[in-house]
Amino acid sequence: MIKKIKVSELKTGMHIELPSAWRAHPFLRNSFTISSPKQIDKIIEYGITEVNINVEKSVTVQANFTLEEQPEKDFSANIVPEKLKAIVQDKKMPPEPKAQAVHLYSVNMISKLWENPSGENIAQFKKGIVDVVDLILADDATSDHLLKLTSHDYNTYLHSVNVGVYGVSLAKVVLAKGDKHDMHALGAGFFLHDIGKVYIDEAVINKPGKLTEEEMTLMRRHPSLGFKLLTETKQINEECRLIVLQHHERYDGTGYPRKTRCEDIHIYGRICSVADVFDALVSERPYKQKLNPFEALKLMRDQMLNHFQKEVFEKFVLLFQ
Repeated sequence: MIKKIKVSELKTGMHIELPSAWRAHPFLRNSFTISSPKQIDKIIEYGITEVNINVEKSVTVQANFTLEEQPEKDFSANIVPEKLKAIVQDKKMPPEPKAQAVHLYSVNMISKLWENPSGENIAQFKKGIVDVVDLILADDATSDHLLKLTSHDYNTYLHSVNVGVYGVSLAKVVLAKGDKHDMHALGAGFFLHDIGKVYIDEAVINKPGKLTEEEMTLMRRHPSLGFKLLTETKQINEECRLIVLQHHERYDGTGYPRKTRCEDIHIYGRICSVADVFDALVSERPYKQKLNPFEALKLMRDQMLNHFQKEVFEKFVLLFQ
């Protein structure tokens, strides 16, 4: 049950839902459980007077129970959060909290890039994402926890990071025998697969219901728009730009924007297609409940298998065993 209350009534343990606009509040997630009075003070400082509370997700906080602090956004000019490299390189940090921190700071990085996707900022982003890609490739324990971070509300930033993680993890096994793949550039392509949505009205992207025919036509432009942006900024090589262009193409030719099919879809696009659909299924949206990973994979196998290259999908399934 969702209940609107005044911020003066907020208490530790309440699960709040904040506005989705990037600068509307100082936290990395729009939806989280209040873990300290400092967070309430921050909400008040930002001029927010009322918030929505998810009663079912709220908890009673006892003296011996500490909730994880919600990291704040980094509003500095740098695209790459200063703490990201230090966390990735910290050999003593356990895999689970490391995965959570890397995920949160990656969302931060994507969010800031979306505000100004200039060539300079994309270049910064590419350098920052190198550390995340190397972590996924080299640290199986942390990578495994990153794959399991599926309990979240949907927004474009979270989705971009999740698809980036799934895409790099899948490419790691699909392309294992190849030595001609630039995994850093490939990783940037996966994380930037939805960059064309910067040109789409947020009201359309976040619409809590079925899109009209006109809205769907607009939405289907985002792969081409993203490809054009990355071509003009000259920061991503052509093969990796195809991830952006082709991540909504389907193996049976029913996708968009060009109805490309089978082997005509670049292997990078085929990988991203699987990752993109999976994350959409395990994410909660206003008009649908999220599926757990098993349910999502089963639905993809039973109802969508013609959309994907069978061998790529089968390797994706093995990531979750």
